[in-house]
Amino acid sequence: MAVEVAPAPGMRHTGDMPPILQVQSIDAAYGKVQILHGVSLDVYPGEVVSIIGPNGAGKSTVLKAIMGFLTPSAGEIIFDGGTITGLRTDLVVRRGIAYVPQGRIVFKDMSVVENLEMGAYAVSDKAQVRRTMEQVFQIFPRLGERPKQAAGTMSGGEQQMLAMGRALMVEPRVVLMDEPSLGLAPRFVELVFEKIGELKAGGMTLLLVEQNAVKSLSISDRGYVLELGRNRFTGPGDALLADERVRRLYLGG
Repeated sequence: MAVEVAPAPGMRHTGDMPPILQVQSIDAAYGKVQILHGVSLDVYPGEVVSIIGPNGAGKSTVLKAIMGFLTPSAGEIIFDGGTITGLRTDLVVRRGIAYVPQGRIVFKDMSVVENLEMGAYAVSDKAQVRRTMEQVFQIFPRLGERPKQAAGTMSGGEQQMLAMGRALMVEPRVVLMDEPSLGLAPRFVELVFEKIGELKAGGMTLLLVEQNAVKSLSISDRGYVLELGRNRFTGPGDALLADERVRRLYLGG
């Protein structure tokens, strides 16, 4: 059972509205190796929620279970009031959940525009695609400056911007991001978190898995700490940052 870390006095509570995304006591495995053991979390509309923990804690596996890349052997995943447990990935996307995978995965031989168009594969309205692409260019001006550039010739940080922009092309209600700052130069790490803050300010709901726990929790409404595939701590981002146990075990201080 997770240890609840108390919020600061006067903090806004989200319990008066239903979660848009719920993970309820899921177990998940790769073959015979069980990774998740009864993991639960809630994400409310307009929140940034972080999942942190040591390597091998099962953080990315939670996102993969939500996206339908693997089916939980127990428990349930609910989105907008309906179950999506075991739903095919393309149908999860059509429901309104987008995914930014770990490792800046882009179509390297394709241009910026072509990559964004691939992100909109589930959208049949071409006018909507053009409109959304313009919005992506406003959020990520670097992409708008080089629409015809091959993705493979861009820097790692620019490729991450492109991966994030591609996820927005379906106008999702929730975006899942797996290690968005992994392997980036410091200036691009700052830029990634700046853009996440801008998306939150625009009303986007985000669920992050991130090794940079301090930066992630500092912009998060709430966080979940996983250990060995189980919930360990949960609470507001600032409360987790200030909690002595969390700092000692997971934040290096």
